[in-house]
Amino acid sequence: MAKRFALIGLTILAGFTTSEVSAQFNSNGTANFVTTAVPFLRISPDARSGAMGDAGIATTADANAQYWNVGKIPFAEKNYGVSMTYTPWLKDLVPDIFLAYLSGYAKFGEKKEQAVSASMRYFSLGNINYTNAIGDAIGTGMPREYSFDLGYSRKLSEFLSAGVSLRYIHSAIASGVSYVGASGNYRPGNTASGDLGLYYTKKKEIDDIKSNTFSFGAVVSNLGGKISYNASRKDFIPMNIGIGAAYTSQIDQYNKITFALDLNKLLVPPLATGDNQIGVVPGILQSFSKGDQIKEINASLGAEYWYQNTIAFRAGYFYEDKTNGDRQYITTGLGVKYNVFQINASYLVPQGSGTTRNPLSNTLRFSLIFEFDKIEKPASDDESADSSTK
Repeated sequence: MAKRFALIGLTILAGFTTSEVSAQFNSNGTANFVTTAVPFLRISPDARSGAMGDAGIATTADANAQYWNVGKIPFAEKNYGVSMTYTPWLKDLVPDIFLAYLSGYAKFGEKKEQAVSASMRYFSLGNINYTNAIGDAIGTGMPREYSFDLGYSRKLSEFLSAGVSLRYIHSAIASGVSYVGASGNYRPGNTASGDLGLYYTKKKEIDDIKSNTFSFGAVVSNLGGKISYNASRKDFIPMNIGIGAAYTSQIDQYNKITFALDLNKLLVPPLATGDNQIGVVPGILQSFSKGDQIKEINASLGAEYWYQNTIAFRAGYFYEDKTNGDRQYITTGLGVKYNVFQINASYLVPQGSGTTRNPLSNTLRFSLIFEFDKIEKPASDDESADSSTK
């Protein structure tokens, strides 16, 4: 186990002390894909969407909408919601790496047309023994990264809503160790970013029970400044643009089915060596002008079936082109709803090997959601006395 910790430590330090961008290159020198800093921001923290191939931009809103599309929240069925998710990471290698996610929202206004929301992501890499490039021990630590969001959203019309959220990001990859590499002294990185989301949904009633609902969403996430771990280098965070569509059919009073499709693209250019100091805005523009744009798009396809709005069966597929990372996997999962509580679980079917094997392979994720309409206020002494006399 100590060797595994050392390997992870070396990989982490190498990733942030090298003078080159971590990418794969074609024979002509063009990068196939780019790995950004703080990639935990793109790990799906929601077991429901995680079971649907990581599709969630246009699905019905719940307490995890803060991650997928903050603009969805005004259309949530309930006025208040809280969600907690636990996601093991690299379970096949080490037991103590995980992502924890806590999110919530509250709707307000005369018609509950506005909402505030918040979330926190905490990514722990457990206990690590660090080594340098030649294998010498250089210390131990508990690397960790976290982010905190605040969001606001509102309905713009009967069918359309929009939202914005602001995020603080902290990354202490080599926490507990003093390391000097080719690029200078390591230090924890801090930056800020934001999300913008739009959501459109329209329900077509067929009769008193049957209905069809079409939903569309668009989101720009993690739009913000670079993050720096030393004085000479700044790295892009995973800025992303995504669009999604969902179709829900209420077949009868017992059966409901949803199909969802998301398309996502990183707003980070395929940088060549030495171009890592390019600015954020030029980098976003170059992400559309360099490389093969079609191959840089990831696709998530998911389906969800509810029986009596009590138990859900889910499945999905995620596709990434071979020249852009080659992640391709099948997902599945279950959901159970009782009163104001909902428990979701997802499982990523093991596929691929080596670098193409997803860190979530053979891993179960769990989410607990608590959604309700009213916050009960404690009765005053006078009210208690009146009720006791009745």
